[in-house]
Amino acid sequence: MIGFGLRLAVAGGREALTRLVIIAAAVAIGAGLLLTTLAGVNAVNAQLTRYASMYPQASAGDADPLWWSTRFDYFHGKQIIRIDVAATGSTAPTPVGVPTTPGPGEFYASPALRDLLAAHPADQLGDRYPGRDLGTVGPAALTSPDTLLVVVGGTPDQVAKLPAAKQVTSVGDTPALPETTVNLILGVIAGGLLFPVLIFIGTATRLSAARREQRFAAMRLVGATPRQISMVAAVEATAAAVAGTAVGFGLFYAFRDPLAGIPFTGMPFFPSDMSLGVLDVLLVALGVPAGAAVAAQISLRRVRISPLGVTRRVTPRAPRAYRLIPALLGVAVLVFAIGFKPETSDGQAAVFLPGLLLIMAGLVLAGPWLTMVGARVLARYANRPATLIAARRLADNPKAGFRAISGIMLALFVTSVAVGVITTIIANRGPAPVGSTEAGQVSLYLPEDAPATPDTLFTDLRSITGVRSATAVRENPDRMNASEPGLIACTEIPSAYGRCAEGATVAEVATGLIPFRESASSARVWPAASVPLGNLQQLPVMSIVVDTDGSAAAIERSRTVLEAAFPAFWVGPNVPGDFESDFADTLRGWEQLANVVIIASLALGGCSLAVSVIGGLTERRRPFSLLRLSGAPVRVLRRVVALESAVPMLAVAAVAIGMGLLAAHLFLRAQMHYTLVAPEPRFYVIVVVGLAACLAVIASTLPLLERITGPETARSE
Repeated sequence: MIGFGLRLAVAGGREALTRLVIIAAAVAIGAGLLLTTLAGVNAVNAQLTRYASMYPQASAGDADPLWWSTRFDYFHGKQIIRIDVAATGSTAPTPVGVPTTPGPGEFYASPALRDLLAAHPADQLGDRYPGRDLGTVGPAALTSPDTLLVVVGGTPDQVAKLPAAKQVTSVGDTPALPETTVNLILGVIAGGLLFPVLIFIGTATRLSAARREQRFAAMRLVGATPRQISMVAAVEATAAAVAGTAVGFGLFYAFRDPLAGIPFTGMPFFPSDMSLGVLDVLLVALGVPAGAAVAAQISLRRVRISPLGVTRRVTPRAPRAYRLIPALLGVAVLVFAIGFKPETSDGQAAVFLPGLLLIMAGLVLAGPWLTMVGARVLARYANRPATLIAARRLADNPKAGFRAISGIMLALFVTSVAVGVITTIIANRGPAPVGSTEAGQVSLYLPEDAPATPDTLFTDLRSITGVRSATAVRENPDRMNASEPGLIACTEIPSAYGRCAEGATVAEVATGLIPFRESASSARVWPAASVPLGNLQQLPVMSIVVDTDGSAAAIERSRTVLEAAFPAFWVGPNVPGDFESDFADTLRGWEQLANVVIIASLALGGCSLAVSVIGGLTERRRPFSLLRLSGAPVRVLRRVVALESAVPMLAVAAVAIGMGLLAAHLFLRAQMHYTLVAPEPRFYVIVVVGLAACLAVIASTLPLLERITGPETARSE
């Protein structure tokens, strides 16, 4: 029967060959996207692994230890990772990515950092790394081609005194990955992309299922057994899936390098990171054909039951309203969490994740019911034949109408939740607004054991063009009873940060002259301190605040002067937006990933709809042909097909986005007490363009309608 099945698939006539080619092409696209998704997950894992390798754990062994300290610096809002190392002997390990361990006064820089060093004056960046340039850090130590990394050598005594210094006897060991991050990645991708891919492949393999049912039913009537029918169907579906999967592998490797350059996570990948493991290859190479065979078995279940099952087709049972219950339960769980949020992270995950999963599953379950209700409403108010026919057919079999667009609904829901949460967090915790006082403020926080401030530091800072003031904030000895941790003489408070209370000579101030989560204000009145003005100079400096005009040159020159004065800084001199920029950049990376998921899922949805429309036209060629013979214009039939596809898709998109933003708002209220901030117009533009592309794909299939519904179709059947 295997040979017979192959003969039917390959040599069964023009229709069979066309069906084989279409299914293979659809499976190729789906398999290629599936491989890209798996390779993307591997690439993200490689990025995270290299990032974690910059923070090795202290270790002991037979080798001489290597002193290691990892710190952060900033330039133009971008993070520079600085690793200080010092070998204690000839057998000390060498850092990954460099040929030798740099000695005192030597350094290696990543390619991206070398470009910055060459493009900017030394007093803005290069002076932070005095010494001999030994060369370039290799890709093995970089998370991305754009990573800014410098490996600086020092003496063991110097590096041992740096923050977070540790001794290591081995480097390059694969550390444990941040599991929660990887789970989040997998959750977003699995929910937003893999599901549409699998639906697309399943839809493709069910192409012309009704026609095949009729053919197999005829074979049953002439004596074929259910087992033989199953074998022939499985061979036909598997042959197309195998061919499509092979082409999918070719597509993946052809486009792998361009795909690696797309910054899905905010940073581009190395092409070698977009790799496939043995398990990935086996999963796709065996899983897709096996899935196609299973889909063929499911689509022919009525034929296996009885050879007359096809002819006894009846109207499917209408979905009931109870399908809404899971989605409503999920919303209720999130509402409940607003007032009863668990204290622990595990407890919060136990509440939020089931709530979101209930909504996701509920939307898929409720989709046919929503499609049926919408179709009935459309039929009630329809005033054109095409609208009435399309609405009646959708209402008659809403499951078939919803099947091809279920992936779109799930993807839009997941990405709406992600974009809503990310946009709101960035709006509440993002960098300082451009032009504000905070945007031009450079601060350096000093530890208790910091060396004394150089006498010429403030003179050097104030001589920089664009610097308005340079101020030292000293440590308040009475921190238990004080309202603020710092002290400053009233005459030294820059006017942009406020003034002292009436009659005070020394004021209590925030460490950076701006209270936590507040903005700088010239109207702020700082409370008087109990420390006499004469004793103020005896107290240690806890921070240095430089107020600039906000220009990049003034900010970077100030950083360079501060780093040169305090080379053992714990955290590099920063502006209020630096840390927030890191956080916001990370979130924007996830937002970008969500946008990629939207585009990919809508593209898949469009392909699924196209395959579904083609399959529907093939199966209904006789009814449509009879309608044309009875006088129905072709344009009416085109409207019927377009409405059957477009109306459920647009309705589902609106429901999914609305539910996604509602879930995001409930999550934000429960977890952070934030109110949802509407996504940027870019999100809606992407969705509208994606939906328009889906409609265009549907429109591209309509010319097929006129060709396959001619009078000869009615005569031949």
